[in-house]
Amino acid sequence: MKNNIKFLRRSPEFDLTQQELAEELGISRSTINSIESGAVPSGYVMLKISRYFNRDIRYIFFEDTVVQIEQKGE
Repeated sequence: MKNNIKFLRRSPEFDLTQQELAEELGISRSTINSIESGAVPSGYVMLKISRYFNRDIRYIFFEDTVVQIEQKGE
């Protein structure tokens, strides 16, 4: 599953390491690394991440096919 976690984490607004984000969320750094590499997190972890970044879950987690459809305006 594609996601924008690394982009958000490293943005000037947050500027966090994987370890810092993991500590903020109460999960392991290896979990953050796995998610950034494409692993699909549990719904609970997805919600924690979206709440932390104050972004819609659909902005953070997406499938390529969904993004393509939205860009075409279908």
